[in-house]
Amino acid sequence: MAQLVLTNADITVNGVVLSNRANSVELNYEVESVEVTAFGGNRSFVGGLQNNTITIEFMQDFVAANVEATIYPLVGQQTSVTVRPSAAATSATNPLYTVTGTFLSSHTPVSGAVGELAMTSLTFTGGTLVKTTA
Repeated sequence: MAQLVLTNADITVNGVVLSNRANSVELNYEVESVEVTAFGGNRSFVGGLQNNTITIEFMQDFVAANVEATIYPLVGQQTSVTVRPSAAATSATNPLYTVTGTFLSSHTPVSGAVGELAMTSLTFTGGTLVKTTA
């Protein structure tokens, strides 16, 4: 079994490539379980709504068309986010995950202590996840 070390993940937010400003990404794909147990049976469940989250740690940047310029207008809005394990071409071994209609509820434009790198952590919630392998 091959192991994967993330060294060149590809991340776009609202169509803007921000991979070179990110140092952490987590995509959680979840389908809520809905109980459909009837009398006389054991507990049974079916899949409900997708409940996806994407958390990205960005090194803050106030340059035009970069982190702040891309993120600030998205607070309170739905957008799309894409993530690939590598910037290489999309394939079965490098799938592209696209989440459309994902919601950004908050953003901390300035965060850090004396001598630390200014970072911003974003969590996008909801939306529809599609995995592409070709």
